[in-house]
Amino acid sequence: MNIARPFIRRPVGTSLMALALLLIGGLAWRLLPVSPLPQVDFPSIVVNASLPGSSPESMAATVATPLERALGSIDGITALTSSSAQGTTRINLQFELGRDIHDAARDVQAAINAVRNQLPSGMPNLPTYRKINPSQAPIMALAVSSPNLSPGQIYDVASTILAQKIAQITGVGEVSLGGASLPAVRVQLNPGMLAHYGIALDEVRTAIAQTNPMRPLGLVEEGDRRWQITISEPLRQAAEYAPLIIRWQDGAAVRLQDVASVTDSVENRYRSGFHNDQTAVIMTIRSSTEGRRAAPTSSRPSTRSTRSCRNCAPCCRPMPR
Repeated sequence: MNIARPFIRRPVGTSLMALALLLIGGLAWRLLPVSPLPQVDFPSIVVNASLPGSSPESMAATVATPLERALGSIDGITALTSSSAQGTTRINLQFELGRDIHDAARDVQAAINAVRNQLPSGMPNLPTYRKINPSQAPIMALAVSSPNLSPGQIYDVASTILAQKIAQITGVGEVSLGGASLPAVRVQLNPGMLAHYGIALDEVRTAIAQTNPMRPLGLVEEGDRRWQITISEPLRQAAEYAPLIIRWQDGAAVRLQDVASVTDSVENRYRSGFHNDQTAVIMTIRSSTEGRRAAPTSSRPSTRSTRSCRNCAPCCRPMPR
């Protein structure tokens, strides 16, 4: 049987059928979703390390270089870039498109653990990593301000409460903070007074480091009883550090306030943020590589974050856009 015979015998019906197929194809072409930039998520991991007070050159030499050597040996890396700033280092790792992001994260963690002995001892914590794509624009930016709290206190609340709550939302890869840094006590030594008392810089550093020991101060024993001596609370304010005794000289105590200026400040005083002409802490939210679109953020996550923030800092509030 010839398949073309029915169409040749009925030319009108064949023409109408061809015209119908042409119209259906044109309509389907108009409804076909086409994106000029396809949503392709490259497996990417960002490693962050911090060492407060270090210059960009020191961060690149002592922190970024050992991490790059360890991370560069991981299989499947197509690009490795790093940038160092005042007290911070950021390393971007991009893997092959078919590489599983979870396996890559385990390899990154193993590399960080292997190089931990080569990192400076003064780092407050080990480098951390996030599964994000640094080339993607942030999906949201929040500004947090307060009329009563200092920028350091706002940053402390935002990093310990708000950022952790937002990071629990499905689809959120990273919550980065800027505009301030954690509260700290800044000690500015007077070289003239140090020379007058004959005190070395290392002697001052040792006295400050021994002020807040993370171990018991000693024991008191009497018979079959033993008491452990500890400090009640660690020192956190400049007024508590100022009367610290550096040494005894000529029967008098040489205190920290005699040789230095002690003030309440932040870890990095060169970071500042503003929103609507007010000092604010800026929170930048990025999506994870596992999903370009975050879960719908209705008022539920925001209410939980605000409730937790209200319990700890009543004067901290998000700034309207």
